[in-house]
Amino acid sequence: MSTQAATSTRLPWRTPLVIIIAGCLISLFAFGPRASLGLFLTPLSSANGWGRDVFALALAFQNLLWGIGQPFAGALADRYGATRVICTGAVLYAIGLATMAYATTPSGLTLTAGVLVGFGLSGCSFTIVLAAFGKLLPEGWRSLSFGAGTAAGSFGQFLFSPLGAILIETYGWQSALVTLAALLMLILPLSIALATPRVAPAAAGAPPVAATQSARQALTEAFGHRSYVLLVLGFFTCGFQLAFVTVHLPAYLIDRGLSVQIGAWTLAMIGLFNIIGSLSSGYLGGRMPKRYLLSAIYFGRALSIVAFILLPASPAATLVFGAVTGLLWLSTVPPTSALIALMFGTRWMAMLFGFAFFSHQVGGFLGVYLGGVMFERTGSYDIVWWLSVLFGVLSAIINLPIVEKPVLRPAVPAAA
Repeated sequence: MSTQAATSTRLPWRTPLVIIIAGCLISLFAFGPRASLGLFLTPLSSANGWGRDVFALALAFQNLLWGIGQPFAGALADRYGATRVICTGAVLYAIGLATMAYATTPSGLTLTAGVLVGFGLSGCSFTIVLAAFGKLLPEGWRSLSFGAGTAAGSFGQFLFSPLGAILIETYGWQSALVTLAALLMLILPLSIALATPRVAPAAAGAPPVAATQSARQALTEAFGHRSYVLLVLGFFTCGFQLAFVTVHLPAYLIDRGLSVQIGAWTLAMIGLFNIIGSLSSGYLGGRMPKRYLLSAIYFGRALSIVAFILLPASPAATLVFGAVTGLLWLSTVPPTSALIALMFGTRWMAMLFGFAFFSHQVGGFLGVYLGGVMFERTGSYDIVWWLSVLFGVLSAIINLPIVEKPVLRPAVPAAA
């Protein structure tokens, strides 16, 4: 009997639909508060007399530590199951948000918003959820479930961006952060549905040795594989663009004479339309070459940014930018996840996707930090906008040579 079949026998209530719904809700609650943090840049900086570079540095560390922690969280989830990792991450995340509300020094903000939230996200974000989908769901469900899990995170952004603005306006920014932290505790009971076995079944087309491959063997194989390296390099751009826009777009719009509400609703539009984009990406990923899909997404992002920064500032143009950007926002995640599962199977999927996500978060660190530094030095975000365009074009090119087929594995001894 397969591991999945045995697990289903022990827990008959965990149907594929239940697993997908629980995972999607976890993605929603984990991604939502983090996506709304850009709304706190102006009030928190004003309250403490800081420049934007202080807040930017804290969130840059958040992105970096999220990325650093992701491979380790993924390896732990692969070895010991997803539930423990998700619960630990959610608790750290909540503590970070709650204590961020009372940080009065730059180092305190970096510790709370940066270190605690960053490591917390590495344990409970959609990357762990998608890897659990890969282990628990039949192969025919995977590509669409990857899209659904990613879309759910976007729906969290759609819900939490205006919610964050309402909480700030009604109760103040400190109470808003504490409220968001409390909502994260809903992740704990939901994580039970994503309990994964310690050893996942080998993917279709992958040799049986996948089930006995050690973590070190998996990493050596992946980083010796040209297509995986190209995939990882291309994912850097995704993080750079997403983190820069999430953190700095509200302030950028205020600088151009628009209201904070427009910034909140633009982030919400990104989240709303990314539901369509992620689901469509998951659907298309099962029906066309994933490398072409990724290339089109990155090139489309570059074009949308060029149009946005060259057009005069207006609520209509900004909301249209949010809608177009949303279609392309996290739509890179389903084909990236599917390619990793296709090439290497699901045994170490969380860890291997974690290393790809580390590249994503290095990009996020630079996007957030350079945004703050360049604004303080030049009074403008223009340089970083054009860097986002350049990286988009480069990633569109980088993804084209990827080979979409399982790796050929020689027989290896079982891990000790």
